[in-house]
Amino acid sequence: MEDVTDTVFRELIMSVSDPGRLNLLFTEFTSVDGLCHPVGRSAVLHRLLVNETEQHLLDKLNIKLIAQIWGNDPEKFYSASKYIADEFDFDGIDINMGCPVNKVVKQNTCSALIDQPALALEIIDATIKGSGLPVSVKTRTGIKTHSTERWISQLLQSETKAVTLHARTQKMQSLYPAEWEQIAIAVRVRDTVKPDVKLIGNGDVESWEHGIQQIEESGADGAMVGRAIFSNPWFFSDTQSQKSVDEKLDLLQKHIRLFADTWQSGRNFSILKRFFKIYIHGFAGAAALRASLMESFTAEDALKVIGEFRKSEAV
Repeated sequence: MEDVTDTVFRELIMSVSDPGRLNLLFTEFTSVDGLCHPVGRSAVLHRLLVNETEQHLLDKLNIKLIAQIWGNDPEKFYSASKYIADEFDFDGIDINMGCPVNKVVKQNTCSALIDQPALALEIIDATIKGSGLPVSVKTRTGIKTHSTERWISQLLQSETKAVTLHARTQKMQSLYPAEWEQIAIAVRVRDTVKPDVKLIGNGDVESWEHGIQQIEESGADGAMVGRAIFSNPWFFSDTQSQKSVDEKLDLLQKHIRLFADTWQSGRNFSILKRFFKIYIHGFAGAAALRASLMESFTAEDALKVIGEFRKSEAV
């Protein structure tokens, strides 16, 4: 997710996850145009950064890390994926054909490709040839209406290893409930056309247990989690009891320190503010603490605010 799934947040989530509950992680989606531009590359490379400490956790927990890319030019997909394979150590490449944001769609990319199957197949082929890595696709069920059967059948004409299907159309964005019956339709198509391709469902997975239920009911091979992680960083922990204030603040302080250590002054501190509500809710004084943190401008400021709050609560 944009400004979310960087190396810092991925490491943080793994640090509170239990073995066997989390199998794949994805980078922020990265523009192939940026990667292929001699000047623009430096502006997007941070999206592909993997901390040494993150890599240690990936190895320890046996989790695969996938680079996600987007664009609409097959030649650039070839060049960008070759660069990724040559310069990094990712386990695969995922092509975003699902983002419904207008400014992205207007560039004839991401979910706009749902109605351009020939171009989509050319992009997949170019990425496979350029990288030599397993390639997957993240997409939606249609543009204005569900086109699941048609679209999945067309994607399966490629050599993609997996398809992650968000159970909403482009038009639905995230404004309407995900319709997991569309995942079941996609599974039936996959079983008929190319049974060895993995089919992963996505949309409104509220908990790890709920994800397992959705997998069982739809026949999917797995479930992808997005926004739910914002309400529960312990999503992949087998201990789902209510977390104490201390546990929440400990994890927030860890997040702040890791962000500062990783990015130094190379990334805007304001990006971190979108995460504060994950930890600071559901306890006395949370609103005031959150308001104070939103006024901070550096990691030192934020840690000081939290420290003062903890001292006041201990009195």
